[in-house]
Amino acid sequence: MIKRIIIGLFCFLMITSSIYADASTSEALKLEGSFKIGPAIILILILGIFISVGLLNKAKDTQDYWAAGRKISRVGSGMAIASNWMSAASFLGMAAIMYGSGYHGLSYVVGWTGGYVLLLVLMAAQIRRFGKYTAPDFIGDRFYSKGLRATTAVVAILISISYCVGQFGGIGLMFKWILGIDYVWAVIIGASVVLGYTLISGMLGVTKNMQIQYVIIIISFIIPLYILMIKFNYFWLLPQIGYGQVVSDIVAGIAPGEFLTSTAHGYAILPSPEFAMPWDTATGKTFFQWMATCFALMVGTAGLPHVIQRFYVVPKTNDARWSVVWGLFFISLLYWSAPVYSAFGKILSAAPEVGALAKDAIVVYTAQLGKIHPLVVGFLAAGAISAAFSTVSGLLVAGASAFSHDLYYKVINPSASAETQMKMARLGTVLMSIIVASIALLKLALIAQLVAVAFSLAGCTIFPLFLLGIWWSRANREGAIAGLVTGIIVSLIAIIYFIAGKYGVQLPAHEAINYWINPWYFAWFGAPLAILVNIVVSLMTEDTPLEIKKFLAEKVHST
Repeated sequence: MIKRIIIGLFCFLMITSSIYADASTSEALKLEGSFKIGPAIILILILGIFISVGLLNKAKDTQDYWAAGRKISRVGSGMAIASNWMSAASFLGMAAIMYGSGYHGLSYVVGWTGGYVLLLVLMAAQIRRFGKYTAPDFIGDRFYSKGLRATTAVVAILISISYCVGQFGGIGLMFKWILGIDYVWAVIIGASVVLGYTLISGMLGVTKNMQIQYVIIIISFIIPLYILMIKFNYFWLLPQIGYGQVVSDIVAGIAPGEFLTSTAHGYAILPSPEFAMPWDTATGKTFFQWMATCFALMVGTAGLPHVIQRFYVVPKTNDARWSVVWGLFFISLLYWSAPVYSAFGKILSAAPEVGALAKDAIVVYTAQLGKIHPLVVGFLAAGAISAAFSTVSGLLVAGASAFSHDLYYKVINPSASAETQMKMARLGTVLMSIIVASIALLKLALIAQLVAVAFSLAGCTIFPLFLLGIWWSRANREGAIAGLVTGIIVSLIAIIYFIAGKYGVQLPAHEAINYWINPWYFAWFGAPLAILVNIVVSLMTEDTPLEIKKFLAEKVHST
C-alpha cells in the first residue's frame, strides 16, 4: 500500500508540474506573505495521505497505540526511526544553525549522529530484551520504585513537550509560507491536523506514516540540491561533496560577477573564514561550546523517550539493533546534505535586495532565491512539514503513553481497563498539544536550539538511569533517586536562567551560568554528575535485589 501511495504522489506531482510549467518564476522572490497555490495543493494532498494511512492503520488496543503491535520490519522500523528523528530541527534547524554560525553548527550534526551510534552500541538490543513499553516503565521496574516511575513519566512528558515546541514552530513557519497566513493561525492549523491523525492512529498508524514521510522528506530535500549544483556550475554528481567548493568560495570571498543571484545581478561577497574554521574568533563561539554541544546531544539522543520507545515496535531483539543500523543509514542521507543549503543560502541571501531572512526558513528561501520551480520549492516545504509531523506524532504518543500507562495505570489506577487507558492516552495527547502550541507561539529561540533543550534534559535525567540500569547491576533505587534529583536540579538551573534572561531578568552569576551550563548543552555537566551521584549513593546503600540482578544476567545480557 505504501508503495502505491508514493507512486501516486509522484504521478500527481508530475501532472501538476506540467499544469504549472508556465507559472511565472517571479514567485521565487516573494519569500512570504502570499498564498502559493501549487505548494498548497501539494500540502493538502500529503496531509490527506497521512490522515488516510492513520485511518487504515487505526490503533485497536493499547499495544497498537503504544508499540505498533510489535510487527514492524527492520527496514520499516529504520525508516520510521529516521523519519521520527529527522524533525524540523534536522530538516530546517541544522541548515539554520550553520547558516547563522558556520562551522559551529556542525556540532549539532556530529552530536545527533553520534548519539545514534551510542544507542546502537550500548542500548538498542538490551532495551528490547527488557521488554517494557516505555522509558518510565523500564525505570520503574529496574529500580523497583513507583515513585521513580511517576517522576520519570513526568520528566518524559516535559521532554516531549520541549521537543515538540520546536516542531510546532517549524510547522507554523511552513504553513505561514505556503498559505500566506499569520504565524499564530499557521501553528493552530498545523497542530490541529497532526493532533487529529495521532489520536486516530496511535503508534501503529504513526509508524506506517513515518515510512511514507521518510520518502517524502529525503526526496524533497535532495532534489533541489542537484538543481542548485547544476545551475551554479558546481560538482553535482554528489552534492554532499561538491558543496565543498561553495564553502571555499564563501571563505575566500567572491568578486563581483563571479556568482549570479536569482535576480541575475552580480555582486561581491566578503571573505567569511568563520564559516569553515572551527573556532575562528569571528564566530563568537569557543572550543568548549562546540564539544559541550556535541556531548550533550549525544547523551540526550540516548535518553529521549520517543527514540527509546521505537525499539519496542519490532518483533525480535536483533531487529532492534538492525533497525538502528538502517535508521543511521537513512538519517545520514539528510545529515550529509543539510550543510549544502546553509552554504548556498549564505551566498544567495547576500544580495542587497534580499535583506535579512528568518534563519529557520533558510532551506526554503535558498531554493526560492536559486530560482527553482515553485512546485519543487513547495514540495520542499511539504517535506519540512512531513519532518515536523513525523517527530511530533512520535513525541505525542510517547508523552501520552507516559501519562496513561505510567502515571494513570501503573500509579493512580492499576485496575483501569484497556478502554479507560486509551481514553486517558488521548486526553494526554490533547493536553500536550495545547501546551506545546501555546509555548511555540512565544518564539523563544531557533528550532534547533529549542530541541537541544529537550536533549540536555533527557541526557541529565533518563540517560544515566538507562546506562547504569542496563550495565551496572549494583545501581539501586536510592542511587537512581539521587542521580535523577541531581539531573533535575541542574536542568532547572539552566532553564530558569535562560527564561529569566529572555525576559530581561539578571540572576546572580548570569553570564557564568549561561556560558557553562547553557540551555543548549547543560547535559555536558549534568549527565556525568548524575551518573557519579548515582554510583556513590548506590555503593553507600543496600544492594540491588537478587531477582533483578538475575533478570539482567539471564534476559537482558544473554545472547
